[in-house]
Amino acid sequence: MSGQNIGDLSKEILADRYQCDRRLGKQAGRQTLLARDLKTQQQVVVKLLSFSSDFNWEDLKLFEREVETLKSLSHVAIPRYLDSFEIDTPNRKGFALVQSYIEAKSLQEYLSDGRTFSESEVKQLATALLDILGYLHQRQPPVIHRDIKPSNILLKNRSGNSVGEVYLVDFGAVQTLATQQGKTVTVVGTYGYMPPEQFGGRAVPASDLYSLGATLIALITKQHPADLPQKDLQIEFEQFSQLSPGFTKWLKWMTHPSLERRPTSAESAKEVLEKPQQISKYSQTLRQGKTVTTLSLFDNAIDRSIGMGALAVAACAAIYSTFIFPVLGTIVGGSIGLFLGLLLGLGNGIIVWIVTRLWFFPLTNPKLHRQVLTGISIVLCTSTSIVFFRIMGLNTLKDLSGQILFVLAPSLIAGLSMGASSKSIARWYQKESGL
Repeated sequence: MSGQNIGDLSKEILADRYQCDRRLGKQAGRQTLLARDLKTQQQVVVKLLSFSSDFNWEDLKLFEREVETLKSLSHVAIPRYLDSFEIDTPNRKGFALVQSYIEAKSLQEYLSDGRTFSESEVKQLATALLDILGYLHQRQPPVIHRDIKPSNILLKNRSGNSVGEVYLVDFGAVQTLATQQGKTVTVVGTYGYMPPEQFGGRAVPASDLYSLGATLIALITKQHPADLPQKDLQIEFEQFSQLSPGFTKWLKWMTHPSLERRPTSAESAKEVLEKPQQISKYSQTLRQGKTVTTLSLFDNAIDRSIGMGALAVAACAAIYSTFIFPVLGTIVGGSIGLFLGLLLGLGNGIIVWIVTRLWFFPLTNPKLHRQVLTGISIVLCTSTSIVFFRIMGLNTLKDLSGQILFVLAPSLIAGLSMGASSKSIARWYQKESGL
């Protein structure tokens, strides 16, 4: 791990024990330092979170979570928790985490140096990292790293055909499944290595498996995953590599954009890696996520929006008009409502399809998708209805009560009806996506 001068921190002694040497890394409000423990004379890593101008409370929450998580872990391939303390001096205020130092180079450093990795070496790496992830994911509650990438994986004693000792570091983005329950989850991770569901704030053990697969693809292709072509959010790496068909299929499985079509655990991923023929055991898992094609999404969005929307608007209009003009109002209101419902249904169906296809394909966050579709439909369809009634000449009504009774109220009813229709489409899409 390379370092650089740390200016005013150089040779500073923290907590009367840790003498700073050089900086290993730096982010907004945070620094990672190499230091010497004056009590044991061992080199250690000190992570500093400072109350500076770029400090935010979310950083403190992640920092505290990293401390508590490292305290609970005990694995030879994960840095050991040594100490943590508050810093309160005239020159510096913040918190510090001390962990064991691993004198090794990261995969990112190897890539930057132009080193290559054979398929055999990449498989060795995969096996070692799956063992580490298996340990983390089997914790209670499961621990999810959320930021697996080349710079967070270290190699030590690499020689010949042996990849050497493998370590997983930097638990600054770590999360347990327990922290997700009923809380807003911060989106963290690194673009290109994050699976689609992580962008929606959802992370599960299979999310780490995706990141591992993307990391291995980066080693093989020597390209950042975000720079590789994609098809339906699936990384297309085959043309940049010369791998065996079995290993290629395994990597595609690991990095499938749909959670339901990825390995369910590190153990199953390792089993298939070692025995590719065993993938047939997980064929049911691979089929769980139903494929929702663009055409079926379009057809259902239009059909449901026109069918349910038009009927709902017509029915509401007929009932509403009956209270104002009995008998005649029922016929006229129902007819106008049906025409307006068909108009709104067609437009709403197209908008629902476009929004879903652009931002929720494949589906990873059903609740957000449902809320977005419902909100857009209510706002747009209510606005369109107001314009429709004004075109019909109802804008000539001078008094406010007339405007509310004949323009605003029926427009809102139409908008809410189309919102209900869009919610129905969202629930159908969720069911078809297997979520």
